[in-house]
Amino acid sequence: MSPARTWISVLTFALLAAGAGTLRFLFIDRKPFWFDECFSVEVAQLSWHDLLRLLWWREANMSLYYVLLREWLHWGFHPLFVRSFSVLCSLATLPAIYWLACQLFDRRVGMIAVALMSCNAYSIRYAQEARSYALFLMLATLSSGFLVAWLREPSLRNRRGYVVASILAVYAHFYALLLIAVQWLAVRAFGGASGAQTREVNRGGIRRAWLEIGVAVLPLSAFVAKTGAGPIRWIARPGFHDILDYWERLAGNGGWPLLLLYAAACFAAVMPLSRRLLHPRVEWETWRLRFLLMWLIAPVALTVMLSLARPVFLGRYFIFCLPPLIVLGAAGLANLRRAWMVAVCLAVMLLLSLKGTVSYYNHDFDLERDGSEAAANYIYDHAQPGDAILFHIAEARIPYEFFGSLRTGSLKSGVPSGPEIVFPRHGDHLDYRDVTGKPSSELARTLSGQHGRVWMVLMRNDVAGHADATTQMLNQTFGQSFPEMSPVQFPQVEVRLYSKR
Repeated sequence: MSPARTWISVLTFALLAAGAGTLRFLFIDRKPFWFDECFSVEVAQLSWHDLLRLLWWREANMSLYYVLLREWLHWGFHPLFVRSFSVLCSLATLPAIYWLACQLFDRRVGMIAVALMSCNAYSIRYAQEARSYALFLMLATLSSGFLVAWLREPSLRNRRGYVVASILAVYAHFYALLLIAVQWLAVRAFGGASGAQTREVNRGGIRRAWLEIGVAVLPLSAFVAKTGAGPIRWIARPGFHDILDYWERLAGNGGWPLLLLYAAACFAAVMPLSRRLLHPRVEWETWRLRFLLMWLIAPVALTVMLSLARPVFLGRYFIFCLPPLIVLGAAGLANLRRAWMVAVCLAVMLLLSLKGTVSYYNHDFDLERDGSEAAANYIYDHAQPGDAILFHIAEARIPYEFFGSLRTGSLKSGVPSGPEIVFPRHGDHLDYRDVTGKPSSELARTLSGQHGRVWMVLMRNDVAGHADATTQMLNQTFGQSFPEMSPVQFPQVEVRLYSKR
């Protein structure tokens, strides 16, 4: 490539990266900080003893994110700053996907892929979330990038990069194991794609790499074997519309027009070699398309089928399927015969992606945020000396602690003066035992004789349209002891004040 073209490419990438950064930082604090994000912060700032116990006992998934966020919190804990770590991970995905697309195709496809990723509303949505998804997306992209680079150029650097990126991806989210399974299936068909060096990678080096990955993720595998689907038992069985919504959002939240454009672009990428995709041994040009299609479709298809027995499909867990959609779409656009056709189609897709991003700014998608912040602040503003507070489920204490820390200006100084926490409580500060369990009837009866006013926080207490057993027990016990009850409803959170006068 000539120096002039190189500078044009560098400038184009810089402009796209600047635009991507603007879209990801824009309105980053507009959405309320909700339960899952509070959970990330509170878990990350536990003592090492409590953190390791909690990871092994309940929260091994996303463990890498918690450890990295723990270091990030040394510099600040305002919601905007906490979320900015995910923004940086999302921006780091841009050079990663450019590299992946260049390894599979060429620089032109790589630059188109960067443009599509920079405006993708799904990427932007999770770049503004204090959870592991942006980190997971970046590591999944690097894992496949190093795998492809290793297959094309067997070297110790590429091998180590693949092993390290894959291990970190699994610790960022254990659904990365699905990606590694896809890579295994794809590599098995790679033997006919090049010469003896590649066959040696397939037979020897790749097996050793997978063995190293397997050994490194044994703790997480043991956790999964120990807990089973327990930590995700709350996931509902997906319906046909849930699957369609996932694809529409993954394409950029631009509605059916954008999804259809992506489908047409992917078809344009695959169509020239479609008859050779199912051949047992394929050449490089066909293998790369097969790999991307498997990466895009197989993890979703497998988990949807498994969900017929036990629901395990949740859209955001499959954010790692975004890179193959982007790269296939970019390859399809690059296949168009004339430059003006590429420019027009890309412009339309970017405009629809921007529309999807604006829609996300105004209306959240993929989940419904709770009113934890408003509920916690309401309690702090209306509490009186001598009040007590208990939480219907132990986890509900977590946002109360976090927003209390914001009021004091420090994560270490504890919550401000407020009601005495009576459940869950195992010490002066939150520890790993305070994130599970429900109050007992004995505790509820004891409170009525010790306090004149008791706050109760109810969260996720609806079962098939009715109050769960713990709520019914608390209603009965407190109803007998406290003549007055004042409820205030927030999104997915109810705050009650029981008093004797």
